[in-house]
Amino acid sequence: MRVTKFPLYTLKESPADAELVSHQLMLRAGMIRRLASGLYTWLPTGLRVLRKVENIVREEMNRSGAVEVLMPSIQPSELWEESGRWDQFGPELLRIQDRHTRDYCYGPTHEEVITDIARRELRSYRQLPVNFYQIQTKFRDEIRPRFGVMRAREFSMKDAYSFHMTNECLQSTYEVMYATYSCIFSRLGLRFKAVEADTGSIGGNVSHEFHVLAESGEDAIAFSTESDYAANVELAPTAPLQVGHSTSLQPLEKVATPDQHSIEDVCAFLDVPPDQVAKTLVVRSSSGSLIALILRGDHDLNAAKAQKLDDVADPLTFANEQEIQAMLGCKTGSLGPFDLNCPLIIDHAAYALENFICGANEDGFHFIGANWARDLARFNQYESRDLRKIVSGDASPDGKGLIQVKRGIEVGHIFQLGDKYSTALGASVLNKDGEEQIVKMGCYGIGVSRVVAAAIEQNFDRQGIIWPQSIAPFDISIIPISAKKSRQVIETSEWLYRELENSGLEVLYDDRELRAGLLFADHELIGIPHRIVVSERGLSQNSIEYKHRRDPQALQIPAESILQFIRDRMRESVQKA
Repeated sequence: MRVTKFPLYTLKESPADAELVSHQLMLRAGMIRRLASGLYTWLPTGLRVLRKVENIVREEMNRSGAVEVLMPSIQPSELWEESGRWDQFGPELLRIQDRHTRDYCYGPTHEEVITDIARRELRSYRQLPVNFYQIQTKFRDEIRPRFGVMRAREFSMKDAYSFHMTNECLQSTYEVMYATYSCIFSRLGLRFKAVEADTGSIGGNVSHEFHVLAESGEDAIAFSTESDYAANVELAPTAPLQVGHSTSLQPLEKVATPDQHSIEDVCAFLDVPPDQVAKTLVVRSSSGSLIALILRGDHDLNAAKAQKLDDVADPLTFANEQEIQAMLGCKTGSLGPFDLNCPLIIDHAAYALENFICGANEDGFHFIGANWARDLARFNQYESRDLRKIVSGDASPDGKGLIQVKRGIEVGHIFQLGDKYSTALGASVLNKDGEEQIVKMGCYGIGVSRVVAAAIEQNFDRQGIIWPQSIAPFDISIIPISAKKSRQVIETSEWLYRELENSGLEVLYDDRELRAGLLFADHELIGIPHRIVVSERGLSQNSIEYKHRRDPQALQIPAESILQFIRDRMRESVQKA
C-alpha cells in the first residue's frame, strides 16, 4: 500500500484530554478519532489492527469447535424482563423506543438473545453441547467514558455462549475455552495472566478473567511467588491471622483527638503507624439498619467480599453522615467498636490487633491500648470475617509462597453461568428419558477493541507504538530518501515493494515527498515492526538499511541479500509470536 493512497492522519501532539498512553498514541498514530463521548471512528490504520485481532480470535474460536452467528444489536425489552435484568442492569443499559413506543435496548451483552435462540432451536440432548459465538458491536452507557477505546461506550466484543446437559459437560467446554483464550492472547503477542474472578452482574458460580499485565491497568491482580495461584484482588481470600496473647497489655485510655477525623490525621497526631489503628466503616444491612465493619487502618475494604455477607445489603451501600449521627450518635471520624449501637463484623487482621487505637464514639476522642477480649467482649456480639483486599506480602491462599500484587487490564472473561438464564427463559431439551431438562450455560467474552489499546499499553516507547508482529497494521515499511532526486532510489524501492508484496507481506511504501526526519517520526509512531530505508548514499555502498522497531540501531544489509534477509527476519518474528 502506497501512503499516497493510504492517508496516515498522524498528529505531532497528544490531545489534552488523552490520559492513557494508548489513547494518546492511537490518536497521534491516526488510528481513531473521537465523534462524541465514548464514541470513536476507526480510521484505516486502526481498522487494520482491529481486523487482525478479530481474525485471530475467529480462527481460534473456530478451531475450538465454536460456531459463529450474528445476533441483533437492538434487543426487545421483553427478553430482559423475562431474565429480570431490565430493571437490575441499571443506567448502563441504553433503553430506546421505536415509533410504536415499544421498548428496546442496545445490547451490552447477549445472554437473553442467545438463550431465546436455544429455547426455540434446541430440542434434544443429541444437539448438545454446542457453543455459539459472534464478533459484534456492543453499547454500555458508561457514566464516565474515558481512556479512549479502553472504556468507550460503543465497543467491539467477541461473546460466546455454550449449552450443556450436565455440569461436567459445561466444565469440559469451560476448560476448552480457557485453553483457547490462552492461545488467542499468546498469538496476539501479549503478556497476560488468567485469574480467578468474581462473576459480577453476569452471574454464575465460576469465572476467570484474562488480564494483560500493564502498570496502567485498572484492576489489581494477586499472584503467588511460588505457585500458579492468581486471582483478582476482589476475589482473593485472606486467612485468619494468629491472635496474639500478649503478657504486656497496655491500660485502656481515652485521649482527646480534636479535629482528627481520618486515619492519617489520627496516626500523625498520636504518632503511631496505621496498622495499629482499627477503623470503623458503617454500611446498610439487607433489612435497612446499619452494620459496622472494622478493618485495620492500613487495609482497604473489599466491597465484593462485604456485599456477599448475609446481613449486608447488595449492592454495598455506605451509610451517610446523617444516618450515622442519628442512629449511632457520633460523627464518622470518631466511630469505634465500643458500645456501638449496631452489629460488628471484624476483619481477620483487625481481630488480631492488640493494644490498638480506635474511635471512642465521642466526637474528638479515641481510645488507646484497646484489646478485644479484655475491653470489648462485654459491649457487642461480633465475628471475625474476611473483609479486606489482599496485599503484597500476604500469605498465598493456596499456602504456597507470598502474594505479589500487580496491575492488569481485563481483556477477557469466561463464566460458568449454570442455569440462571436458561431457567428464567425456559430453555430446555428432551433428555435420554424423553423428559424436559433445563440446559446449563457457559459464557465467554473478549473485548476485541480493548485488546488493541491493551497491546499498546504493553508495547510502546518515547517514539510511539511497538506492535507485536501478529497485529501490526503492516508487516514492513519502505522509506525512500530523496527519491525525486535519484532514479536508482525509486527503481530499487519499487522493486522491493513488488517483491515483498509478491512474497505475501503487507507493505507500506511511503512515497510522500517529505524530509527524512518527518518520515522516520511517522513510522516510529505507527510502530510497524520492520523498516527498510533506501537512500542514494546506501546504494552507492551497495547496502540497504534495515531496522526492527525494537532494535536500538539500524543494520546495513548488502543490496543483493536484502530480500532473503527480510524473509528470514519475518520467519523469526512469526516463530517468536
